[in-house]
Amino acid sequence: MRESKRTQVLDAAARVVQREGIASVTYETVAAEAGLTKGGLVYHFPSRESLILAVHQRLADEWEASMAAAIGTSADDATETEKLQGYARAATQSATRAELLMMLEGATTAEHAAPWNAVLERWTPAPPTADDDEQTLERFITRLAADGLWVYESLAGRPLDPKVRGRIADLLAER
Repeated sequence: MRESKRTQVLDAAARVVQREGIASVTYETVAAEAGLTKGGLVYHFPSRESLILAVHQRLADEWEASMAAAIGTSADDATETEKLQGYARAATQSATRAELLMMLEGATTAEHAAPWNAVLERWTPAPPTADDDEQTLERFITRLAADGLWVYESLAGRPLDPKVRGRIADLLAER
């Protein structure tokens, strides 16, 4: 499958998730959204499961790219603080309902969760232990605050005022 067709299909599937939820992702709905035939999708994605897994990976990759763009470097080249800044900025400024829905759905199986967990392992602090210092705890609290804002906006169905959201993102990133 040419990358342009693959991208077209995965973008269409993400739009369906964004608008109607994961249960609405069928060959018919995605083919109609992408302007392709159902047969074309079946040929390249032999099962709905293979399509769903590809959407998980696509959205996780895009989410990671938004974190790298937010700080101007990859997770491999960033400090722990920079990684958390990238996460906070991306989660509070660019996360979508489709990403949230796919992440939550991803929690239902290890295979679906794998792309998301890989991104989180690279970008966010691990949960603190009783022996960790205050800075480790502060980093984790910053992650939870960024997660909470993202979930709030996704569930509310509308974002906060962009200026307010930007201020919140900056405050979280400075922590």
